[in-house]
Amino acid sequence: MPQALSQLRRMLGFAVLKASAGVASAWRATVADRARRYRPEAHYMRGPGPQWRAKHAQISGHRLD
Repeated sequence: MPQALSQLRRMLGFAVLKASAGVASAWRATVADRARRYRPEAHYMRGPGPQWRAKHAQISGHRLD
């Protein structure tokens, strides 16, 4: 009987460790997902750059007198 209780205690302890590892893994995944979310302010552009201006430059034939 004492050997059966010892084995039961070992199995129960292993199950608790495995469950806590699963919960910790899920928590880390949730926290990591929140840290990787898109933040527009981190990717903000201030407008077209010099290459865009050169490509889209319009040469008009109108004169401003």
